Amino acid sequence: MSRSKPALVAVAVLAVVAIGWRMFHGAGSDGTGRHGPGIDAQAPVPVTVVAAATRDVPVYLTALGTVQALNTVTVTAQVGGQLEALHFTEGQEVKRGDLLAEIDPRTFQSALEQVQAKKKQDAAQLSASQSTLARYEELIKKNFVSAQDLENQRQTVRQQQAMLAADDAAIASARTQLGYTRIVAPITGIAGIRQVDVGNLVQANAGNGIVVLTQVHPINVMFTLPEQELADVRSAQVASAGGLEVAALDRTDAHVIATGALKVIDNQIDTATGTFRLKSEFGNADNALWPGQFVNVRVRLRTVAGGVVVPATALQRGPAGTYVYALQADGTVAMEPVVVAGDAGNDAVLVASGIVAGDKVVTEGQFRLKPGSKVQALAPGETPAPPSAEELGTIKDAGAPPQAERRGGGRRGGR
Repeated sequence: MSRSKPALVAVAVLAVVAIGWRMFHGAGSDGTGRHGPGIDAQAPVPVTVVAAATRDVPVYLTALGTVQALNTVTVTAQVGGQLEALHFTEGQEVKRGDLLAEIDPRTFQSALEQVQAKKKQDAAQLSASQSTLARYEELIKKNFVSAQDLENQRQTVRQQQAMLAADDAAIASARTQLGYTRIVAPITGIAGIRQVDVGNLVQANAGNGIVVLTQVHPINVMFTLPEQELADVRSAQVASAGGLEVAALDRTDAHVIATGALKVIDNQIDTATGTFRLKSEFGNADNALWPGQFVNVRVRLRTVAGGVVVPATALQRGPAGTYVYALQADGTVAMEPVVVAGDAGNDAVLVASGIVAGDKVVTEGQFRLKPGSKVQALAPGETPAPPSAEELGTIKDAGAPPQAERRGGGRRGGR
């Protein structure tokens, strides 16, 4: 018994190995080049293909921009006093010269009346001095007054004339101070949230002010571009008559919010970021742009006539750069490196080299491809035809033997 036990163990091991080998190979291959039941490694891969087209393509530069009011003014009181009234509504658009607020004017009205009264007093004194001078000029002819008295009287008249001129200046100053009690809008713009309520004492030139006005018609969009684009932008700006066309798009680049023109290219490059600033101006008649808003900016540099255009979904990126899968005459695909020259709009790109007009490129299904893969070319929106009854029967027959073998193996094991 001791000698037969190792022999039985060896026979059992060999039997297990043989059964496992047969089950593995029976399930994995049927000897016809198929891997698994019904899966053909040589079957064409269904993909969507689109032919490269030609059209006139505008070349754009894109950036992230910030909307900035054309003018922003903090309206502050120029004289101190109690705020009597506010004549604007928060968020209201006010015109230049509109009354915004009133400060208690009584103190300044009194000051004006005081200097006006002083002018009247000085005017009366001047009139008396001028009459005296006239008498002295008559009496000097009869030697009834000395020449020194006559000259002294003339000096008195001159002094009182100067005092009267000073009174006029004081009246103008007092009238100006009184006018400051009526605060008017210095620009046309949108009134923000008020900073002070009626009844409070306001100080002259206080930092927080009464309200902030922002001019939004027109409005600016500020953005930056890399310094390597400076030469192209400057030459294109010089060539354009009214400034380069600039479009502001929403955050998703889905649609254009407003269109305007490039106004200013900054006179220096930021050495920290390697970018330069630009200012564009938009009419903004519909208030689509608002100060502080972030928008995507698209600057139109020029137009390429007859450019080669493909859908953006055709582009693939690998270690060697950007490429597309191009359909070959034998129904296979080849990896073609391409150079992208810019955005062509409508989810398309402009290709500078690598393919020509009419070449068909894969736009969907690239993840299943490799160079030389055989494909089934479909038009956009087209789906592969369902398998025929004959193909379904072939798939069923291809999968039957392994299942039968496994079932037979189970029965043999049971016995």
